[in-house]
Amino acid sequence: MSKTDELRAMREAKYARARAASGRAPAPTGPTSKATPAKPPVAPEAGATKPTTEAAGGEPATDAVCGHRNMSGRTCTREQGHAAKSHRYS
Repeated sequence: MSKTDELRAMREAKYARARAASGRAPAPTGPTSKATPAKPPVAPEAGATKPTTEAAGGEPATDAVCGHRNMSGRTCTREQGHAAKSHRYS
């Protein structure tokens, strides 16, 4: 057995012990094991939420912001649907 095979076996044993301690069933391993497919996300109902671009009177809101988020969690402060290619985060 090579060093990498031994390390892989030790890692799998560690994960098996952790799963046994948590009370969960062991995960299938090996190249022939197939993971169970995740359920697709359920879309919300069509009329459940109001669009954010319209105010209560049915007019376009003037203070709506883009809301695009970057990787660090900052939000774009430009107006909704801005024509600029870049976002302005704060």
